[in-house]
Amino acid sequence: MESVAEEEKASSPAAAAAGRSTTTTGAVEGSLLSCLPSLAEETVVEDDDDDGDDDAAVAEEQSPAVLPTSSLSLAAGSAAVAPGRRRLPIVPAQIASVSQDTRDKASVFSNIPPRPSREPASSKYSELAWQQHFDEEKQITIPDSADTFHVYMAGTQGPVLFCLHGGGYTGLSFALVAGKMKEKVRVVAMDARGHGLSSTEDDSDLSAQMQCQDVLNVIKAMYGHETPAIILVGHSMGGAIAVRVAAKRALPTLAGLVVVDVVEGTAMASLVHMQRILSNRQLHFPSVEKAIEWSVRGGGALRNVDSARVSVPSTLRYQEDKHCYVWRTRLEDSETHWRGWYEGLSEVFLSCPVPKLLLLAGTDRLDRNLTIGQMQGKFQMIVIRHTGHAIQEDEPDEFANVLLNFISRNRIGSHGVEIPGIRRPITLRSAN
Repeated sequence: MESVAEEEKASSPAAAAAGRSTTTTGAVEGSLLSCLPSLAEETVVEDDDDDGDDDAAVAEEQSPAVLPTSSLSLAAGSAAVAPGRRRLPIVPAQIASVSQDTRDKASVFSNIPPRPSREPASSKYSELAWQQHFDEEKQITIPDSADTFHVYMAGTQGPVLFCLHGGGYTGLSFALVAGKMKEKVRVVAMDARGHGLSSTEDDSDLSAQMQCQDVLNVIKAMYGHETPAIILVGHSMGGAIAVRVAAKRALPTLAGLVVVDVVEGTAMASLVHMQRILSNRQLHFPSVEKAIEWSVRGGGALRNVDSARVSVPSTLRYQEDKHCYVWRTRLEDSETHWRGWYEGLSEVFLSCPVPKLLLLAGTDRLDRNLTIGQMQGKFQMIVIRHTGHAIQEDEPDEFANVLLNFISRNRIGSHGVEIPGIRRPITLRSAN
C-alpha cells in the first residue's frame, strides 16, 4: 500500500510540476557551471547528510563573495537546487582564478553595444573655426583712403575665384566651398563694405557704383600689375555687383563670371516685399548658438548646419547695452540702393564678354531676357535642386563640382585661357 501511495503521489500534478522545476533548475545551473568550469568544481559539493550542520558552520565561517552579474542573475532565478547537492560560497581567490575572457563570455550583456552619447543641443549649434577651410585672412588697406577690407584666402595655385557675398552675409559664406576647391584653385572671399570685418569711411554707402569700385580697388591692392586669371563669383547682391564689375571691362585678366541665384525679374519683383521680410527677422539673440539655430531652423535662409556654424557668427555683433547679439549689418537701412543693384541686370549680364555661368535654385527665377539668352547659348545655366537661396552654403559639394567643371570646360588656367599646343596661356584683354 505504501508503494502504491508513493506511486500516486509521484504521478500527481504537483509532483510533476516539482520535478519539472527541479529539472529546469538543474539545467540552468549546469549551463552556468559549464561556462565557469573552475567554479563548478569548487562551488558545488556532495552533501549526504540531512542535518544541515555543515551548511550552518560554513555560512558562519565564510562570507559569500560577489559573482559576476550574469552568474548572479542566473542563480537568483533558480527556485531550487538538485537533491543531495549544496552550494558553497565563493571566495575572492576563486573569482580571480577565472580569466577575463571567460567572464566576458559568460556575461549576458557582453554583446550589447554601448549606448551612443547624446550631443548637447548647444554643441550642435556651436561656432566652428573658419581655419578648417580658409588658409589665412588679410586686411587690405586701400591707398589714399581710410578704407580697409577684410578678405579670406585659400589655395596657392590655379586661377582666382574672387567671391562676393550677398547682402547681410560675409566672406565666410564661401568657407565650405573654399575648403573643397583650394587644392585646384585659389579662393578669395571679401567682406563687402558695411559687412563682416571690413571698415570704410562710409559703411552705409552700399550703392552698386561704390561696391564695384571697392572690388577693383581690392584686386589692384592685392595683385598690382601681376593680376592672375580671375573668375568673379557673386551671390545675390554680390552677384549683381560681380556682373557690373565684369561689364566695366576694367579687369584685363577676367576669365569668367559666375552668378548665384539672382536674376533681374525675380529680384525686382521681390523688392516690394523686402522690408516686410526683414521686419519679420529675429533681431536679438542671447547667444551665438541661438542665432545659428535660428538661421537653419527658425526662419533663416540656411539649410546646412555645418556652414551656418562657420558663417553666421561673422554676421553678428554683441550689443553691450542690451546684453545680446544683433545683426552686424542693418539691411533695412540700405533700401535706397536696392533698385540700383538689380535694374537692367539681365541685359548687362548677357553683354559681359567672358564665359558665364548662372546657378539657380529653380527655373521659375528666369526672366524673359535670360530665357532667350539661354536658348541662344549665351551662357551656361545649371539648376541645383533641393537647396535654398544660399546655394554655396546649402550644397557646397555640388557647388564646388559645378565650378570646377566650368573652369575645365572653358580651359581657364592660372594666367588666362589655356589653348592646347601653346605653352603660355592667352591672357584676356579688356576691349576698348
